[in-house]
This record gives sequence, C-alpha cells and structure tokens, in this order.
Amino acid sequence: SNRTMRTLAVPLLLGLAVAACDSKPAAPLAPAASALPAAEKRSESAKTFAIEAASSKVTFLMQAPFEKIHGDAEGSAKGELFIDPSDISKTAGLIEIDLDKLVLYQQKRQDEKSDYGERKKSDQQNEHAKTWLEISPDAPAAERELNRWVQFRIDKVIESSAPDVSKLTGAERKITATVEGELRLHQRKVRKQAKVEATFKYDGDKPVSVSIKTTAPVVVDLDAHDVRPRELFGKLAQKTLSDMGQKVAKEAPIEFQISANLK
Repeated sequence: SNRTMRTLAVPLLLGLAVAACDSKPAAPLAPAASALPAAEKRSESAKTFAIEAASSKVTFLMQAPFEKIHGDAEGSAKGELFIDPSDISKTAGLIEIDLDKLVLYQQKRQDEKSDYGERKKSDQQNEHAKTWLEISPDAPAAERELNRWVQFRIDKVIESSAPDVSKLTGAERKITATVEGELRLHQRKVRKQAKVEATFKYDGDKPVSVSIKTTAPVVVDLDAHDVRPRELFGKLAQKTLSDMGQKVAKEAPIEFQISANLK
C-alpha cells in the first residue's frame, strides 16, 4: 500500500542522505585552473624584471607529531615581475615554481618526548610525493606538465613600508610589503597573501635588480589543492591525510626567495 511505501521510504532517504554526507571530501576543493593568465603591467612607468632561476629558492617545513618533512626546490623559479618603483601599489607579476626540482628530507622521532633524528633523504618518500602531486613517470605527459608548475600571480599590494622606492636613497633600498594574488597548485587555485621583504639595487638613480623573500610562511592547505595519498596516477590510496594524522601534516608552510634583473 501507499502507506507501507511511505514507511519504507523514510529510512531509505535518511540512509541516502547519510551516505551523501559521508562521501563528501574532508574539505571543499579549490576552484580548478589549468593555468593562470600572464601578468600585465599596471602602469606605464612599470619596469620589467626577469626572475633568475639560479638564485631562487623555495622551501617548506611540514610538522607532524613524529615526523618533520623538509622540502627544498633550489633554482626552481621563473617568471616576470612588473614593478613601478615610484608606485609600489601597481606591482604585478607571475612567479612559477618547478616541482620537478623539489626534494624532500625527513626527520623522525619515536615519541613526543624524544628528539628528532638527523635530516635524511628517503627515495621512497620522494617517489610518493611525486605520485601525490601527479607528476610521477606514470602520469600522462600533458597532465604531468600542468601539475609540474606552481604559479603565484601577484595582482594586488595590500600595504608597503615605502610606496615610492625612487624617493629612498642609496645603492640598496629595502622595503616590506604584503602582496596578494592567485596561487595555483595541482590545477587548483586560491587567493593568498604573502608578507615579503624586497631589496632593490640601484645604479645611480636607476633600479637594476630586486631580491624578494617571504618574511612569514605562506600556508598551503593540501586538501584544498587535492594533494592526497595516491597509489598511481588518478587512483587515490585507501588511506586519506586524516587517516595518516600522526605521520603527515595537512598544511605546507612555504617560504621563497627570488632575484630578478631589469630586462
């Protein structure tokens, strides 16, 4: 009868609702982006600075109760910065980081009372990281290339200690600033801010180079970027980051330093 059907339908619908809730990812994924658009000059007097790979460095330190994971990506940056020394608020740029250059090191300890051991490189851990990021050899070439590059597109300066660098004096002129833009990792993008220190080198009254380094880590949520345990390309592992709670941190605090020369 209809009454019996209705009686059966209620627990069935409740069961479906619970199943739907359980199937949701732990955190919502950030919007998809296969690439960020190129940066553009925001003022006519902006100067173009080309990032020099050799003197760039990106690092992070992920801390879990029994393990520290250090990440180093030396000589991994490329891109351009458009900076108007007379108006720092008009700064724009696109910084790209090559994850193929990333090397992980680990420090372990037995329990929370023990000291961490020495920093060591684990080939297996580095292989796992490439699989999680989907840049391992089994990934299709086109996808591998998209996942290989982390991009930070600066489009806003929130604040700066000196809005006009041309009014400062000396061969070396230092300012601090907070910049904002899109961070794209693993084909997912989020708005991020970075606190930085910029050192401009001048030849007379002309800027010739700029060195920029973070003064506080930029914290990246791995879940939001769908960086998760994987067994192969496109195949998630049964264990999630939450399951690995005591071993693996869910956030990567990233720091970078780059140098760029006037083009």
